[in-house]
Amino acid sequence: MNEYQTLVVEGSPAGVGHADQLIILPTRNVVLFPGVISPLTLGRSASIEAAQEAMRQNRRLGLLLQQNPEIDDPSAADLYQMGIVVNILRYVTTPDGTHHLVVQGEGRFRALEFVPNSVPLVAVVEELIDAPTDDTAIEARMRHLQAKALEVAELLPQISAEAVQALRNINSPGQLADMIANLIDMPPAEKQALLELIDLRARLDKVAELVRHQLEVLKITQEIDKNARASMSERQREYMLREQLKAIRKQLGDEDTNSAEIEEIRMALDAAALPAEADEQARKELRRLEQMQESSGEYTITRTYLDWLVNLPWSRLDTETIDVAKARAILDADHFGLEKIKQRILEYLAVRKLNPNGRSPILCFVGPPGVGKTSLGQSIARAMGLEFVRISLGGVHDEAEIRGHRRTYMGALPGNIIQGMRKAGTRNPVFMLDEIDKLGAGGFHGDPASAFLEVLDPEQNGTFRDNYLALPFDLSKAIFIATANVLDAIPGPLRDRMEVIELLGYTEEEKVEIAKRYLVKRQRDNNGLQEGQVQVTDAALHSIIGDYTREAGVRNLDQKMSAVMRRVAMRVSEGEVTPIIIDAADVPKILGAKRFESEVAMRTSVPGVVTGMAWTPVGGDIMFIEATKMPGHGRLITTGKLGEVMKESAQAAVSLVKSRAASLGIDSDLFEKNDLHIHFPAGAIPKDGPSAGAAIYTALVSLFTNRCVRSDVSMTGEISLRGLVLPIGGVKEKCLAALRAGIKTVLLPKRNYSDLEDIPENARKQLQFIFMERVEDAIENALEPALYDLKSAA
Repeated sequence: MNEYQTLVVEGSPAGVGHADQLIILPTRNVVLFPGVISPLTLGRSASIEAAQEAMRQNRRLGLLLQQNPEIDDPSAADLYQMGIVVNILRYVTTPDGTHHLVVQGEGRFRALEFVPNSVPLVAVVEELIDAPTDDTAIEARMRHLQAKALEVAELLPQISAEAVQALRNINSPGQLADMIANLIDMPPAEKQALLELIDLRARLDKVAELVRHQLEVLKITQEIDKNARASMSERQREYMLREQLKAIRKQLGDEDTNSAEIEEIRMALDAAALPAEADEQARKELRRLEQMQESSGEYTITRTYLDWLVNLPWSRLDTETIDVAKARAILDADHFGLEKIKQRILEYLAVRKLNPNGRSPILCFVGPPGVGKTSLGQSIARAMGLEFVRISLGGVHDEAEIRGHRRTYMGALPGNIIQGMRKAGTRNPVFMLDEIDKLGAGGFHGDPASAFLEVLDPEQNGTFRDNYLALPFDLSKAIFIATANVLDAIPGPLRDRMEVIELLGYTEEEKVEIAKRYLVKRQRDNNGLQEGQVQVTDAALHSIIGDYTREAGVRNLDQKMSAVMRRVAMRVSEGEVTPIIIDAADVPKILGAKRFESEVAMRTSVPGVVTGMAWTPVGGDIMFIEATKMPGHGRLITTGKLGEVMKESAQAAVSLVKSRAASLGIDSDLFEKNDLHIHFPAGAIPKDGPSAGAAIYTALVSLFTNRCVRSDVSMTGEISLRGLVLPIGGVKEKCLAALRAGIKTVLLPKRNYSDLEDIPENARKQLQFIFMERVEDAIENALEPALYDLKSAA
């Protein structure tokens, strides 16, 4: 018996054929089915040797799929156990040396064992034959599968008529399933799993499932293709009609002068990628524009509207590049001080980097003019790599300036928000709403503050509707930052939508550093000077800051520095030798007489005068409270344009002094025989607020006890009728104002102790703080000994 002698297995079960030895040809990604004729390309030497040996022996081949196609020299363990027996119809070697086989699948087999050390691979196999069946369930499945397969064939133009006829003529369920499985495109592993399905019913069900999926895919593809063809046909039809219309107008002598413009708008619409609703509206308006005469007023209105639609950034989003370390460097380079504010901005950026799709808070920078609110917004934009847009809201009193005008009005335009988006050219700029506290009050023009409720609400601004566009525009990706001088001037509902960050002002040392780092260089460049042509000493900067610019920010300081540089520019132009050094002695020659000189000592040199502290929209300031008495009948006179709250504080202070006259050593008859006059100088400036009670009380005690108030002391605090000193606001602004005025000791309510941390450290070191719990603390620490004995003088 030779090496390939057939082995007969007696008693094989139904559906199983005989056992034989087959030369095995491993395949990488090819799985054939019985009855299929297919070409094979042989690339590996072992495969070529196996095919040639089968040809010499006039034997059939067994095809087994590799489990891993990357293996070049597979062993028996690398092959699946079930494959297909093929008959070699033709063996061809092309001129380029490539070997090809044409084979026909005959039936399935299972490899029982491999002959050891055989080259090429030889396996003892068991051929598997589909047993005849008259099961009606299998016949029903076959008919259903045949019908679905014919539906698929109708949708596949590449299937030949002969293949379709073959599908109709097959009567064997197994042959039908194998033929259809060969036609379906699927991965080799799935084909192998189908090949290994011996159970005929399961095989028919699996192939039917694949056919149903293929049929659904083909129907959807055909529908897409049909829609695309219909759309293309419609565009071609429109083009042809449009060309015919041009020809007709030309024949009639009605030249189409605006056709090029219309075509330009149409091309711009195609490239603009507008949302569906906006695109539909734009094309509707374009069709109307085509029917209009260019000289009509409606033509210009519609043309302008289309320009706005085309040029808005409906879909453009710039890429955010948030690097916290880089952002910290940018903030430090652009701003000196403001450590807490910079820390909050870095936290804001860090959270946005980790959660880009989260809802970031709307930041609102509140503080006096010139403290850097707007420039912080510009630094945030630089740190994120985004465009920066700023709109000023000061004096805006018309809701249409936010939401836009309706197109029915002459000269209608979109609102400032949409105009800002067009200017930015992107849907996610850093959008600064400057001076939001200066919005005008609502009236018959609408309420602009209410319009901002939609703009700043993440739940609503994704579909912001401008009256001019009459279309929703997505503002949800924009980063809105607001600025304000006074928080109380912002309406409550609008304030609730924002996170307030207060910028309270700079100390003198901080201003000097800001001037040296930024202002000197800016004004030197603005006035055409070179770096080596001028030097400004620290003493000059201190003089400018202390004697000419008492402010919380640095805006006036910048203006004074500009005046200094203009004078230097004039001297340089006249040929003066550089560098020109500006010292403290030169400042009055340039800026004139000092604007601010300490008058505290002069004011408080007589009893009844106290230095108080006030908060203003532009920072803190000191104010003098003067009290005097004159013969009368116990009346109280208050002057200085006081508000109701401050008048009540004055009345409370008088009542408290009267109630404690005995303990203070004051003759109670003085109140009955004299009128009291409490005056706040600078009467043209309105004054109000609940923080002057302690100062008024001290001024009255000073007056009646003939004790002067210390000239280096200022105080703030409200009082109760029981003599308690109540807490107040604006501690940092007031303390910085006192420091600028030369005050050394500040009296504060005890319950404001925690507010000291808001005061810069170098300012805290220069001031002595005394905390008052009761009015006695103010008298003890603020009054000097009596000038003379009131009783002996009387």
